[in-house]
Amino acid sequence: MRVLMGLSALIITMGTALGAQTAAPAGPPTPTDVKPGSITCDECPYPYASSYLAFTTYGQDVRLAYMDVPPAGPPNGHTVVLFHGMNFAGFYWGGPIDALRKEGFRVVVPDQIGFGRSSKAIIPYNFHDMALNTRRVLQHLKVERVMIVGHSMGGMLAARFATQYPEMTERVVIYNPIGVTDPRWERPWTSTDEGYKRNLEATYQTVRAGLFRYVSHKPAAWNAEFERYARIRYSWTLSEWPRLALVQATISQITYLDPVVNDWAHIKAPTLAFGGAEDSLAGPAEVFQDRMKFIAESVPNGHGRLHLIPGLGHVPHLEDPAATYPPLLAFLKEGVR
Repeated sequence: MRVLMGLSALIITMGTALGAQTAAPAGPPTPTDVKPGSITCDECPYPYASSYLAFTTYGQDVRLAYMDVPPAGPPNGHTVVLFHGMNFAGFYWGGPIDALRKEGFRVVVPDQIGFGRSSKAIIPYNFHDMALNTRRVLQHLKVERVMIVGHSMGGMLAARFATQYPEMTERVVIYNPIGVTDPRWERPWTSTDEGYKRNLEATYQTVRAGLFRYVSHKPAAWNAEFERYARIRYSWTLSEWPRLALVQATISQITYLDPVVNDWAHIKAPTLAFGGAEDSLAGPAEVFQDRMKFIAESVPNGHGRLHLIPGLGHVPHLEDPAATYPPLLAFLKEGVR
């Protein structure tokens, strides 16, 4: 029983299930040196230490993992929260954390319930709860105002957090989001049971192929960082995978059941629609570019802005950090007084 964490979660806006259906060059043979990895990511290479907040949700005792990283130099008085994507967790934010710290930002990085080092609860997942749980962490840390950067699925969550908690939200970066259209009118519902069965059938090759779509615009952009995360996700399939496979099959339904296309027009904070211009998860890159323009235009009172980086795909900070950080930092620093 082997599959990528979130393989069915790679079902994105145009309704394409990644993994076994992904068109990508044949991957290398299954590595023999990957050891079983815990589904709570205990051995994952996180850039900073994790802390935990315990609470009860849907009658279950859970704990939410998060990193709380202080500025590297003089603090600028602002905190940035980083929301991870559906196929990642806090572990892939190391580079952005360091870039932000150097500019004086405190950085908080939650692993949402169901991801990374947080509990793998069997619950009805949705963006409202993710936003609420993030607020729990911030209240625990006594942080009253934040700038939000949300990547991929986290871009959807960033929109929901900003609309639910406008008094807490200073700035928003919607970074290569999925969910740029409402999928309910484009494809029929796929049951969670079907997604679960599909999850249990994947291999190292489908794990890798799922991630390879992130660099479909330029296969040579696949690098050691992408390969490392493919190996991490594959390691989870070698241990307590059935439970995590069910959790991920449930989480994968969020973009269908809880779209955020109507949230953008209700964001009050300055917002940057940001990322790699060649992202093809929603179809041809032109579709993504058009929808990102729409997001920027939807934010009211002229508070929306668009910045797409030519030549980069779905995860720019793994593909080309040097091109990614300057425009991201420039937007956030505009809010520093």
